[in-house]
Amino acid sequence: MIEESEIRALIDRAAISDVVNAYATAVDTRDWDLFRSLFAERLFLDFRSFHPSLYRELSVDELVGMTRLIAGFDATQHLSGNHVHRLAGDRATCISYMHAGHFLKRDGQDHACFLYGYYTYELARGAEGWKIDRYGLQITAQHGDSRVFEWVGMR
Repeated sequence: MIEESEIRALIDRAAISDVVNAYATAVDTRDWDLFRSLFAERLFLDFRSFHPSLYRELSVDELVGMTRLIAGFDATQHLSGNHVHRLAGDRATCISYMHAGHFLKRDGQDHACFLYGYYTYELARGAEGWKIDRYGLQITAQHGDSRVFEWVGMR
């Protein structure tokens, strides 16, 4: 017999994965309202593996402003898989593998840089559902032309 707590855990895991998947969708479709809706009003960002300055607390509005720079690319594709969940009441962590392609045409030539690694999302359950209040990026590999990040103003 399945316990009610097991069913609740399955529902929570699905809801958390929905948030994580919506993050990739929001970034790639440039849906900044969706993006903003995934986060708490204040959060902690740990993207030191991308740039050393990206380790700090900030407001969701600051995060949206920073992330909007990605619109400088002609296209991006963020894939999120292998979700591993840890639940503890109204707190949760989800680690997801990341494969992110960044594409830019410059001076008539196509450029791309691919990042690989994982995100660690920490979430809190509130009245509006699960919200990210801390997240980090750990880049484990990359290939391609990393100058694309400089060209769009992200580094």
